[in-house]
Amino acid sequence: MDYTLIRSERKTISIQVQADGAVTVRAPRRMDRRQIDEAVARHAGWIEKKRQGAAKAAPAPEQRLSGQELAELKEQARADLTERVRRLAPAVGVSWSGISIRSQRTRWGSCTAKGVLNFNCLLMLCPPEIRDYVVLHELCHRLQMNHSKAFWAEVSRVMPDWPARRRWLRQNGSAVLRRMTG
Repeated sequence: MDYTLIRSERKTISIQVQADGAVTVRAPRRMDRRQIDEAVARHAGWIEKKRQGAAKAAPAPEQRLSGQELAELKEQARADLTERVRRLAPAVGVSWSGISIRSQRTRWGSCTAKGVLNFNCLLMLCPPEIRDYVVLHELCHRLQMNHSKAFWAEVSRVMPDWPARRRWLRQNGSAVLRRMTG
């Protein structure tokens, strides 16, 4: 089975199936290639199941967005995501100092230490419940600037079904991000 191998200082192996069916394996630098191949072979059934699920869930490939379309998405995102921040911030119990809308190739959102929330305009191509998840995720970073257990507890407190929303984003997000121009 073909896969992309990424080695790092991690301690465990991780297998990820992308929305397009590509397999990425992350492994410790010191792990023998034979061990990695064996791990992939052991998980072949799981990988195939994920590929089939991704094929069913992934939206049809779409054309890249023009500069004008991106500008329109940014306008829509500013209004939509600002309203979502205003609605969800009281549930989290936080404030924010600003909202920035960008067109990014890899991130859906981020939060600065000063409270500026940054969002990708391509969120407008995602379902409303996914936009709520990303907004809530960034608002929870106002309490925890990490992805610790305490951070995920905050997310769970307000949005108990967040794992399903995150799963949708992981399965379908790359297809949305591919619509970015150039």
